[in-house]
Amino acid sequence: MSRRPVLILVVAALLIAAAGGGYLVRDRVGRGRAAPAPPQSAAGIALAESLQAGFVDVAQQVRPAVVHLGTIQRAKPRRGPNMPQGNDDPFFRDFFNQFFGSEGPDSRAEFRRPGLGSGVIIDKRGLVLTNFHVVKGADEILIRLSDKREYRGQILGTDPKTDLAVVKFQPDHEITVASLGNSDALRVGEWAIAIGNPFGLDQTVTVGVISATGRSDVGIATYENFIQTDASINPGNSGGPLVNLKGQVIGVNTAIVAAGQGIGFAIPINMVKRVVDQLVDKGKVVRGWLGVALQPLSPDLAQSLGLAGTNGAVVGSTITGSPAAQAGLQQGDVIVTYDNTPVDDYRHVQRLVAETRVGKSVTLQIVRKKQKMDLAVTIAEVPDETARRPGPPPKP
Repeated sequence: MSRRPVLILVVAALLIAAAGGGYLVRDRVGRGRAAPAPPQSAAGIALAESLQAGFVDVAQQVRPAVVHLGTIQRAKPRRGPNMPQGNDDPFFRDFFNQFFGSEGPDSRAEFRRPGLGSGVIIDKRGLVLTNFHVVKGADEILIRLSDKREYRGQILGTDPKTDLAVVKFQPDHEITVASLGNSDALRVGEWAIAIGNPFGLDQTVTVGVISATGRSDVGIATYENFIQTDASINPGNSGGPLVNLKGQVIGVNTAIVAAGQGIGFAIPINMVKRVVDQLVDKGKVVRGWLGVALQPLSPDLAQSLGLAGTNGAVVGSTITGSPAAQAGLQQGDVIVTYDNTPVDDYRHVQRLVAETRVGKSVTLQIVRKKQKMDLAVTIAEVPDETARRPGPPPKP
């Protein structure tokens, strides 16, 4: 082989090696250099920051309207029997006091039991909304605002059946009032923010979602229609607001399931509005009364009556002279609509009746022996407990 072909082969080999090395270097350099973030990543960060800003705005807007409620209950200790007169033996005196703890009526000791809760300002006149169980039995109420100013509070009205109370204080400056929303428009999965004073930690903010609505059979109050949330609620949060991303109060935090985690309940603000209006105006709540004992509608009974589901309430008995008795309701009737509102269950009927204006005439659609019929009934005011007497069951 001549020198020329050999030279050509050597040059070609060098060119191939150089090209391969260039590709290798470019590949390694490309791997070491961070790839630019895709547009979706930047959009996700912007969305998260926007949501975070929303939480911050709500906290800044609502926290000044949330108050710390401290209560004091005064109680005198139970006093044992008086020491027998004329017995000055010091050994006997020590023995007597060891068992009975008091030498007689001269003892003036008093226990002061503190309590803790939250509240939210709903009126510039100094009206604070809270739970009844927070102020129940309180002899003293101390209201501490977000700026640490303290005021004496006075109970304006309470409603144990919904666990609500309104407390009043006399503000000496402009105060922040919370905005009330519409709990009927809530959807499961929406954001929920709880603000309160758990364990005395003032102005605590926690975030979660609306887990469910219309919860009943919780065993907290007579009329239950709770919002369920997983926003952290702890002792001391009671009476504080549950708010949405608009900064509107949608519920009043009331209770938790002690055996679980992330299960809290709040009274829907639309129920609260109806109660508070009466507490402020009258100091009590006047509710409608039908005068009937209701029971759940079982699947077997629904099938026997030709009903497609178990929505409705079964009449167990009526009270003599009550609106239900006067309208002709009978044992075994199934109430399926109340004034054109479809009935979910017997608790739903209880709430609808309680929220009806006294003296209003409503139409009940019932099923009796597989036949639908309408009954007109005039709602009365709930009488005293002593006046309620169930009537005898109707004859078959």
